[in-house]
Amino acid sequence: ATEVGKICNAYKNDDIDLTVLLTHIGYDSDRELASLLDPAWGVDMIIGGHSHTILEQPAVVNDVLIAQAGTGTDQVGRFDLTVDDDTNSIVEWTWQLVPIDNVHCTPDADLDRFIAGYKDVVDAKYGSIISRFTRTLTHPERTRETELGNLFADAIQEKTGVDVAFVGSGSIRKTELGPAVTLGDYLALFPYDDTLTRFLLTGAQLKHAFAGFMRPENCNGEGEYYQINRGVKAVYDRSRHELVSLTVKGIPVDDARTYSVCLQGYHYKNAHVGLQLTAEDLGRLEQPRLLATSCRDVVEEYLRNHQNVTARVEGRLTYL
Repeated sequence: ATEVGKICNAYKNDDIDLTVLLTHIGYDSDRELASLLDPAWGVDMIIGGHSHTILEQPAVVNDVLIAQAGTGTDQVGRFDLTVDDDTNSIVEWTWQLVPIDNVHCTPDADLDRFIAGYKDVVDAKYGSIISRFTRTLTHPERTRETELGNLFADAIQEKTGVDVAFVGSGSIRKTELGPAVTLGDYLALFPYDDTLTRFLLTGAQLKHAFAGFMRPENCNGEGEYYQINRGVKAVYDRSRHELVSLTVKGIPVDDARTYSVCLQGYHYKNAHVGLQLTAEDLGRLEQPRLLATSCRDVVEEYLRNHQNVTARVEGRLTYL
């Protein structure tokens, strides 16, 4: 809210008709943010993301309109606004969710033909099969252990050799993959071409990290949740809000022992959000090392070299 105020005040001498915040912090956090805004700053609306919330009607908090339109392009949120030029404020508005289908949107024949002209070239590259699974593997939601999450974490751990590989659940963008996996399918599901960074944590820090991302407050669709590799098992008690146990390779984690860990670049830079570890925490025991410039390439190479694989939910992340 403080930063929003600074930005708005920087333009206070300009005649601004409408001020819109584009955010990616989740619906509940948007509501909280709106409540903290000074009306004098002139923020009219917040268009949000991250929690993929579908709203039939926008919320209104502190006279600020708040809207989201779900995820992807299944629908588009449409505002029709009447703005008073004298007061630079919204005096009337209507909102609707418009489904993107043949009923509401007429396909553009010329554009379809233009796209079709590239189809053979695109299909030759992105339609190639890079791997096969024994069955379709799923990733139905971000805030629990999933089959695809386990597979990707295992792939990264095998390639890097770390004790614990954290894979951001939100970096897996679709709910299923396979059994035949094309390059296009893979890139659509795992689109972020991010780095991989290795660092060392004490056992006490590692427990703190697991307690951080498994805590209920982080499992509301707005936090950063992680998938973990084979051989790691964490048990969290929701009623007591505490990590009950954490083992690596079947051995309880020792507070004083050192463990090697890796994170994707985005999650390494934002470890304070999900894992509740600062940059200083991650670099306390040794200088963190860049292991790969493309995590996506690491997983792709694993998939190409491992055919007819499968994965299951094994209780790596368990809640009481």
